[in-house]
Amino acid sequence: MLPYIEPTLVTDSAILDVLEELRRCEQMFHRPELGTTRADFDNMMASDFWEVGASGRRYSRACVLEVLELRYAGEYVDDQLEATDFHCRRLGDDVYLLTYTLFQSERKTRRSTIWQRTETDWKIVFHQGTVVQDS
Repeated sequence: MLPYIEPTLVTDSAILDVLEELRRCEQMFHRPELGTTRADFDNMMASDFWEVGASGRRYSRACVLEVLELRYAGEYVDDQLEATDFHCRRLGDDVYLLTYTLFQSERKTRRSTIWQRTETDWKIVFHQGTVVQDS
């Protein structure tokens, strides 16, 4: 069996400003200062957004909006998130891949999000979270 070797991820210096913008946007579903209503989240997502959860299940835009609406319907609970190891890669005109590691209590996940810059703001196009099984 081949040895496990992590890739060396380095963001191109020409897009460090994009990396910083997307770092601030990324945890939008977990930070009330970025929005708490269905309309807020709707405005942050591309019309064809979908995601793959840590479970491996695919979730539609409508499903994610419903979950977010329920999350913020009651009293907000801070998830105590810690995100590290951010990396950004340009995929095309105004389209970027942001990857990072997220710690939620005892759970560690690797996250990937595709973002698109529009004339007015950033839109999330796709998101995936994968649970890390440390060995």
